[in-house]
Parts: sequence; structure tokens; C-alpha cells
Amino acid sequence: MEAQQGHSKACCNVPPAVSKGYKEKGKYIDLNGMQCYATGPSNASSAIFIIYDIFGFSPQAIQGADILAHADSGHQYQVFMPDFFLGEPLPHSDFPPDTDEKKKKVGDFFAGPASPPDTAKKVPGLLREIEKQATGIKKWGSLGMCWGGKIVSLTAQPGTSFSAVAEVHPAMVDPADAKGIKVPLCMLASGDEDANAVKEFGKTLSVENHIETFSDQIHGWMAARGDLEDEKVKKEYERGYQVLLDFYHQHL
Repeated sequence: MEAQQGHSKACCNVPPAVSKGYKEKGKYIDLNGMQCYATGPSNASSAIFIIYDIFGFSPQAIQGADILAHADSGHQYQVFMPDFFLGEPLPHSDFPPDTDEKKKKVGDFFAGPASPPDTAKKVPGLLREIEKQATGIKKWGSLGMCWGGKIVSLTAQPGTSFSAVAEVHPAMVDPADAKGIKVPLCMLASGDEDANAVKEFGKTLSVENHIETFSDQIHGWMAARGDLEDEKVKKEYERGYQVLLDFYHQHL
């Protein structure tokens, strides 16, 4: 799908992704008992709140956070990625849910620790807690990966704390959510998402948006399921983060 309104030309160059053995640039802070990965310069006035996928703190997601924080020396961000699953994400061995046992495990996970409405309710309090430790933040953006994309949709409704939001290979895409979204949105879908749902989601939005489908990539290529040792995946991982940076630079 072609880019829709609100997308600017490339602002900077994303550094080559590290395929294996990535060394994180940030640190972990405590948010009232919840661990949170924090990266980026402390004097940055714009921040990005990342909601990871169901596999938690993957090297690919952490590297993505560092890219958003540091890729452009002229426009950097403080980036925060809380551990919503408290050290117990879904095991990779349970996905894809191709057996009855796996389906039950994944279903129970989404009904329990990964309940989107319950998770969305936690976001405002986490933002307030972060702001106690990281002063000077004037604008917030958000990024949701897979499951996190649904949380982004739910937290971009009227009264949102975010100025711009993004979803990559989003799960549970629902055009009904798009009706209430009040801030610019970027959605980067994979070839595995429901193409009609993605299309209708874009058509329903009333805000500036950039909707793009990376049709040759799998669900999760910018997060835990991205095989960065595959050169094609690595290239599209880098391109995806370039698109996100262009979007945030325009709206944060």
C-alpha cells in the first residue's frame, strides 16, 4: 500500500542493524516494581513509550529502541520500554499456536497477563512514574509491536497523553478502534496481517497517517521474530525503523 498523508522524506540514516550479539546502549530502571528498559539522552524533550510484543525484551526490540533513541544526533529521543509481563513473556516455543495445547496457552496468555484493555489501563500511571525519574519530557509518542499495537490503538483515544503513535506488524487490527484515534498514526503491517482490516483501518482514520505494508515480511519482523541474519529481513528491519524515525521527527 502506498504511503498516505503525513509522511516526510528520510531525515537521517539508520545505522546497520547488528545481526547477532547486540549490546544494548541503555539501562534498566524501576517503575514501582516493574523493570523498564530506558535509552536515549536524558536532555531530550520528546520521548517514545514502547509496548513490546508477547515475547518481551528481545534483542531485536531493544536494538530498535536504541535506534529510535540515537540514530539521528540532531533529533534524539528518550525511549522507555516497560516489562509488562514481569519477566514471564510467552515462550517462543508456544508460537505459532499450531496445536490445541499451544492455542490454549496463547489464549490464556492473552486473557491474563496480555489482556489489552487491562494493559491499556496501566499506561497513564507508567507515564507519570517515568516522568518522576526523567524530567523535561514535553511530548510523548508511542510504539506498539504486534500485541502492543492493539494497546497503542486503545491508548490513542480521546484524552490521550500521546502526540503521535505507531504500530508495527499489529495484532488484532480493528477498524472500529481507528474511529476514536485522535493523533497522527503510522502503521507498518507485514504480509501476515489481515490486508482488508489494515485497509479499512486506514480508511477509517480521521488523522494524519502513514499506512504501509511490508508484504514480504512476517508478523514480528521488527521485533522478536525478525531473523536479522537474513539479509533481506535485516534490510527491511532497518527500513522500518527509518520510516518510524521520519514519522516521529515530523510529529514529535
